[in-house]
Amino acid sequence: MSLVREKRLNVSYYRLLPEGAPYQLIEGGLIMTPSPSPEHQIILGNIVEKFREFAKDKGMIIFSPVDVYLDEENAYQPDLVFISKQRREIIRKDGIYGPPDLVVEVLSPSTAHYDLREKFRVYERTGVKEYWIVDPDVKMIEVYTNEADKFTLFSKAEGKGEVNSSLLEGFEITIEDIFTS
Repeated sequence: MSLVREKRLNVSYYRLLPEGAPYQLIEGGLIMTPSPSPEHQIILGNIVEKFREFAKDKGMIIFSPVDVYLDEENAYQPDLVFISKQRREIIRKDGIYGPPDLVVEVLSPSTAHYDLREKFRVYERTGVKEYWIVDPDVKMIEVYTNEADKFTLFSKAEGKGEVNSSLLEGFEITIEDIFTS
C-alpha cells in the first residue's frame, strides 16, 4: 500500500486561475471562499468609509477582492488593507506583493476559521503591522499589533465603545458606526 502525500500549491499555480476566481491560497491549499453576505458587505462598507476619511493622505486603502501575495504558499484576498505612502511600491498591476501595513478581516461562517488561525499566523509571521478582526455575530472588533513577529491585543470593543489604531495615530472607530445598517 502506497502513501499519498498531500500536494502543496504555490503562487505560480494560483496566478493561473482566472481573474475573479473565488479562491485564496492558504498555507499551500486552494480554498474556495464564497461571496460574502449583504451584512458582511454593509459592515465592510462602513469600515472602508471610516478608514478612507482618516487615512487618505497617509496611504492607500484597498478593499476586496485584491490579491495579496505574502509568500510562496499564501495569496489572500483580505477585506481591507492599508498601505502607507512609504510602501506604495508593493502595489503592482496584478496585486500586492508583501505584507500590507494594516489588514482588516470581517468574519463570516465560511472564512472565520482561516481568519482566526492560519491567516492570523501568516499575517503575524510575514510582518503585517496591525490586524483588525471584526466579528458581526457578537459586534466585536479586536485590533492586534505586531512586534517581533508576534501579535498582541492592542484594542478591543464588544457591543459598544470604540477601538483605535496604534499604526494610524488618532484613528478610532465606534462599534455603533460599524454595525449599523
